[in-house]
Amino acid sequence: MGDHAGGDHMKENLLQLRCHFTWRLLIEDLDIPDLEMRISEEVEFLDIKKPVGMHNLLAYVRHLKGQHEEALQSMKEAEALIQGEQLDKRSLVTWGNCAWVHYHMGSMAEAQTYLDKVGKTCKEFASPFRYRMDCAEMDCEEGWALLKCGRQNYRRAMACFAKALEVEPENPEYNTGYAVAAYRKDWDDNDISLEPLRKAVSLNPEDPYLKVYLALKLQCSGATAEAETYIEEALSSTSCQTYVFRHAAQYYRRKGCIDTALELLHRALQASPASGYLHYQIGLCYKQEMVELITSRSRQPRMQDDLQELAEQAIGEFQRTVELRPTFEMAYVYMASVQAEIHQYEEAEANFQRALNMRNVDCHIQQDIHLRYGRFQQFHQKSEDKAIIHYLKGLKIGEKTFVWKKLLTALEKVAERRVHQNVQLVESIGLLGLVHKLKGNMQDALQCYERALRLTGEMNPEF
Repeated sequence: MGDHAGGDHMKENLLQLRCHFTWRLLIEDLDIPDLEMRISEEVEFLDIKKPVGMHNLLAYVRHLKGQHEEALQSMKEAEALIQGEQLDKRSLVTWGNCAWVHYHMGSMAEAQTYLDKVGKTCKEFASPFRYRMDCAEMDCEEGWALLKCGRQNYRRAMACFAKALEVEPENPEYNTGYAVAAYRKDWDDNDISLEPLRKAVSLNPEDPYLKVYLALKLQCSGATAEAETYIEEALSSTSCQTYVFRHAAQYYRRKGCIDTALELLHRALQASPASGYLHYQIGLCYKQEMVELITSRSRQPRMQDDLQELAEQAIGEFQRTVELRPTFEMAYVYMASVQAEIHQYEEAEANFQRALNMRNVDCHIQQDIHLRYGRFQQFHQKSEDKAIIHYLKGLKIGEKTFVWKKLLTALEKVAERRVHQNVQLVESIGLLGLVHKLKGNMQDALQCYERALRLTGEMNPEF
């Protein structure tokens, strides 16, 4: 009874800590192997100034896998790094994690030893809490952990770095974290990351990783000459090459230089053969080559053979991606779109369904899945009715992203064509009215609805 009460009291104290075990990191079970691999890669290939955080996160991931001895080994590596550096507030994260790992292993005395270390440090820094310290350094550590653990954590990561920047607005690391988090969230056309990236680069002029991100953002914004300068500077650096290559490849693919992109990706793949991201990017390169071949309307006899070969290469890369990262929604979607082009409709349908049935998917990605599945139904399956259903489902998701606008355009084109061809005229005019309403053209919407009502009355005089 006493031991049980003691354990409960210890857990109450542990819950006060600020560390990976209390930060509510959202990680899908299926993503854990890929996350572990990516953390290990960062420790090996990314020139991290403070690698303690990566060892801390690796320990937490290994705990999630039930590998407590391996987690403890990661904590020992983190502790060794702390002892080699000047003691600071971030040490509380490591000690907090150590306390939790020992607690889960049933080593209560060791857990208490680390709690005592935290308590002593909190007292030295005059924290009002016994086992907790609220400061910019801790906000930064939490931000990096959230940022590494996937898309569903990015918004909270931004908030953590923003809070740290309120205390030290010119801190290079805090600005880096905020800029990277903003870039990861900047899937819409609102440029929330451009100025943060500029500032981060100015404060970290030797960081090629940040320069690649800035180049990619400038490329999207149409500032191609400035983007080219930053990409060349990044590639001329010998630091973080594996990471620079993978993102620079994205830049060159967007530019249409597929051969250069593939060369960079294969160089990065030599160092990281189990990277789902790299296989995904290679798949996108082959897919883009396919699209270019189709739109060129080449009459060469070998076109169909070339198309088939590119499709098979793309599908193979996307298949490898989902083996490594089973919850990578868009890898399933792009694989399905390539399969549709070579008439593998059953396989395409199965992959679209996998994406459609995934949980915890960001709004803009849900919209993109419905848009692409709607196009599949409209153009490959010749089912406008099913296409309309998915365009509407995407629009109902609410956030008015750039994908939302594409959904609206797709629905408008279908509705206009059906009205012109007199297909289910009342429903089609009603759909057109909805499009006008969503675009904010209320007068046009009202005219459509009134026309639909008149037609209904003409077809049903008693109505």
